[in-house]
Amino acid sequence: MWFIFAILSSIFAALTSILAKLGIENVNSNLATAIRTFVVLIMAWGIVFLTGGMSGISEISKKSWIFLILSGLATGASWICYYKALQIGEATKVVPIDKFSIVLTMLLAFVILHEQITVYKLIGILLITAGTFVMLL
Repeated sequence: MWFIFAILSSIFAALTSILAKLGIENVNSNLATAIRTFVVLIMAWGIVFLTGGMSGISEISKKSWIFLILSGLATGASWICYYKALQIGEATKVVPIDKFSIVLTMLLAFVILHEQITVYKLIGILLITAGTFVMLL
């Protein structure tokens, strides 16, 4: 089931980039990010309320709160930078660099989360890195 959600995430991420590039023309990139964030906020809380997820809020640990808040700050910073880059650059150049986060995430997962490093993962990292730079040419 995780694979289906991952594929859907990829599709929606692709649509996000194209729709953002179309919508950001003649709009301040920070304002565009705020509008996008507002829509995501409404959608996320709507899903929480529709699925009855509010009952778990009191069970969230202090550690989880801290890391979720830090994750939110990182997401906000990422979106602000992404929209600015998308506004002034070509989507075909901005998106591959943005998706280079795959490589950075894997490296951080090895170091911080102590996830297993395999030869196949290292080969994948090298191929994604090479592919990113090839797409920039």
